[in-house]
Amino acid sequence: MPLFEIKNQVLSPVEQTNFANEKLLQKLVEQNLKPIFNCRFVASEFPTGSQHAGRIDTLALSEDNNPVIVEYKKVESSDLITQSLYYLHWIHDHRGDFELAAKKTLGNKTEIDWSDVRVICIAPNFKKFDLHAVQVMGANIELWQYRLFQNNNLYLEEIFRKTVNTDPTTDEITKSPAMVAAGKKAAQTRKTGSYNFEQHIAGKPEPIKNLAVQAQEFVLGLDAAIQEAPKKFYVAYKLSQNIVCMEVKKKTVVLYLKLEPKKLGSLPPIARDATDIGHYGTGDLEIEMQTLSDFEIAKPFILQAYQKIGG
Repeated sequence: MPLFEIKNQVLSPVEQTNFANEKLLQKLVEQNLKPIFNCRFVASEFPTGSQHAGRIDTLALSEDNNPVIVEYKKVESSDLITQSLYYLHWIHDHRGDFELAAKKTLGNKTEIDWSDVRVICIAPNFKKFDLHAVQVMGANIELWQYRLFQNNNLYLEEIFRKTVNTDPTTDEITKSPAMVAAGKKAAQTRKTGSYNFEQHIAGKPEPIKNLAVQAQEFVLGLDAAIQEAPKKFYVAYKLSQNIVCMEVKKKTVVLYLKLEPKKLGSLPPIARDATDIGHYGTGDLEIEMQTLSDFEIAKPFILQAYQKIGG
């Protein structure tokens, strides 16, 4: 998709360029891990030891406390996929090394959740053979395509992420917006350990189940790229980072939205500022719903959170 500059109602195409070297791309992403992926930086050029003789470009920790590996290429290269797969297996076998690095950078109280390891590959293009390979291997690898323009704009688009259907008898690998039809988006979840949406609504009263399902369908319906990531205590809905986290309780459904409550003005009675209140998941605006009327109040805030992170 070309980028156009508007001047006096005239569109002029902006030329593409590229980074002089991969290190510049890596440094830019590392310095902006929070706005791009909402991750915390752990280490750069992390050595994998003399036996493996490799270096992981970037190690980070996600907002859900999952380990994150980021690898970069400024040209098309199948090596990016194979390297990332190699490092994914390495980190599972060397959890202690990652935990030491994370606690050294982020503090000894840093919590790490190994139920999901996120691997992000960033390159200007990926070959069709690479796309097929990541589908077949079934590894938890995300492919992100970038475009750098002469006006100093950077465009990032996720073109592949492995997801699974909520039906436990199927394991369907799908592609993100550039690769999938818009209608194929409703009942998909990321494989995060053994958790799923059904576990969160099991045993709850029917009105609460219905309320949770309505919220699920609304969020997933905003964008084909939104992923459902069930955790032990909550369900996260995310693009490059979490948009909303949902806790399903016996009498309420609680949403935590990626918004700054202090900038929202007067809040409705069902909402409050949770910035300094401990809770599961991420997000500073808390909305506690008991009825479908409450959900109607919550909808504009969900949409605003989606738009805030670039949706």
